[in-house]
Amino acid sequence: MGQRIDPLVLRLGTTQSHYSIWFAQPKDYPESLQEDKKIRDCIEDFLQRTMKSPFGSGIARIKLEKRSGLIDVIIYMGFPKLIEGKTRRIEELHRTVQKKVNCVTKKLNISISRIENPYGHPTILAEFIAGQLKNRVSFRKAMKKAIELAQKARAKGVQIKISGRIDGKEIARVEWIREGTVPLQTIIAKIDYCCHTVRTIYGVLGIKIWIFVNVEF
Repeated sequence: MGQRIDPLVLRLGTTQSHYSIWFAQPKDYPESLQEDKKIRDCIEDFLQRTMKSPFGSGIARIKLEKRSGLIDVIIYMGFPKLIEGKTRRIEELHRTVQKKVNCVTKKLNISISRIENPYGHPTILAEFIAGQLKNRVSFRKAMKKAIELAQKARAKGVQIKISGRIDGKEIARVEWIREGTVPLQTIIAKIDYCCHTVRTIYGVLGIKIWIFVNVEF
């Protein structure tokens, strides 16, 4: 029987750190966890709705840091030029999140950080594949193009898996491709991972991507 675990959870404390940094008493923990999800969902929905970019939202990850009376939100984006310089849009995002979370007693601070080599991050790469599949591009062509983009971003290894009714076939199946080395059982290997879903005319497809960045000692 196979034993499966999220590659990021497996490496917490070694090559992977938490995306949310805060402390709460046991009775307040569920509320703080739901607050994190509301903030992330609100930011992703807002950017997808307002940017209308072929790259998707372009968010690699969202980091939250909570302190007494302050919530720091850092959005790591691969294509920040789509939103940077547009003060009105950033202010609107701030108001939308503040209204959604109902931050009355806490100050909310949102900042945008640019990441180098955006296609070296699995979330952005998954959004690229999802856009290709929505446009009815062949899944094999989309996966090969994604691997080319990841290799240009200096990834040492890439593994992509797509599952569901691929190409509209009656029976769901799994197709995958790997280029380079992806040492999933090596704890000191820095592996970036994401799981993404895309709605097509044939149904929902699942996309999983593993990217081997480097080995940390």
